Amino acid sequence: MFYEGGMSMGGWHWLWWLFWVVLIGGLFFYGWGRPRDQRRRSRETPQQTLQRRLASGEITTDEYEKRKALLDRDTATRG
Repeated sequence: MFYEGGMSMGGWHWLWWLFWVVLIGGLFFYGWGRPRDQRRRSRETPQQTLQRRLASGEITTDEYEKRKALLDRDTATRG
């Protein structure tokens, strides 16, 4: 009575399930780790940030020494 050779809208309901599963999965995948990563970096001290940048190769040893000396000088004048 309602069968139209598989071309009715009732046969496409699985696409809606797939749509929602992909949408919710994408939101969890893209939104899950970002705030945690940002919180980790915001808690780093300037010295830790400098050490991380040296370890990852973003700065050279000379740059590290100059910036560390500036940080040490600034912390000495504050304390």
